[in-house]
Amino acid sequence: MKMALIGLGKMGGNMARRLCRGGVEVVGYNRSQDIVRKIAAEEGMIPAASAAEAVQQLPSPRVVWIMLPSGEPTEQQIRDLIPLLSKGDIVVDGGNSNYHDSERRGAWLAEHGIGFMDAGTSGGIWGLDNGYCLMVGGTPQVAAVLEPALKVLAPAPDRGWAHVGPVGAGHFTKMIHNGIEYGMMQAFAEGLSLLRGKEEFALDLAKITELWRHSSVVRSWLLDLTAEALKSGGQTLENIAPYVADSGEGRWTAVEAIDQGVATPVMTLALQMRFASQDKEGYPYRLLSLMRNAFGGHAIKSAGE
Repeated sequence: MKMALIGLGKMGGNMARRLCRGGVEVVGYNRSQDIVRKIAAEEGMIPAASAAEAVQQLPSPRVVWIMLPSGEPTEQQIRDLIPLLSKGDIVVDGGNSNYHDSERRGAWLAEHGIGFMDAGTSGGIWGLDNGYCLMVGGTPQVAAVLEPALKVLAPAPDRGWAHVGPVGAGHFTKMIHNGIEYGMMQAFAEGLSLLRGKEEFALDLAKITELWRHSSVVRSWLLDLTAEALKSGGQTLENIAPYVADSGEGRWTAVEAIDQGVATPVMTLALQMRFASQDKEGYPYRLLSLMRNAFGGHAIKSAGE
């Protein structure tokens, strides 16, 4: 199989490497050509200086996999690809796009006779060695064309990837996956904070998280990563700012829950806690202090205290 991969950042670059190592011919393009030259030299990837050049090097039906930030970068790239492609060609969006955008883009490309697959991709920086979990949406015909690449990217040919439904279903499934991830991360963070707060027990969090990795109900890859980080990086975390970004999927999950009228308090609250960490001014907390002083005469700490 031969395909193009546009966007060779942390995720896209490692995906290109894994594909090349698995016998898939990859024509790679990235706005910064340094990474293109590097992967070409190290993995045998075919370099391209532009998206047009990448498309020109593909046989029909041409498959172009995009790994770009969601929103306008992905939208613009698809817009630019349409005049370069022909009926029967396929575009794959492997980024974290909103599933509504994927449904719209699938219909848009279908008007030109171009197939589309939305590929929810999980695995992060560990995917190169461990494989990626791939949740893909599209027609059965498109899924069949992409199957060889999916089998290489996944942890094994028979697991870690699935055609979950029509266009939009892949990114929808990944959105919910990330909402669950938010809740799991928040639960671990709160539980470990409680353990650390019991100072008279002098609990070793690295030791406890390592303990939990073995036969515990809460064992998981997320716990594995946490245990390794606490073991190697220390437990005070004094060099890490208390700021947690949200990349969008958590917000979309909360909106979906409202639209469906389904209660998702854990995932939604986990998202809200990320918002709280991003509030540099802490204005709501200042107001709370003001109110406590107003009705109860509780002391207000000055900003310098």
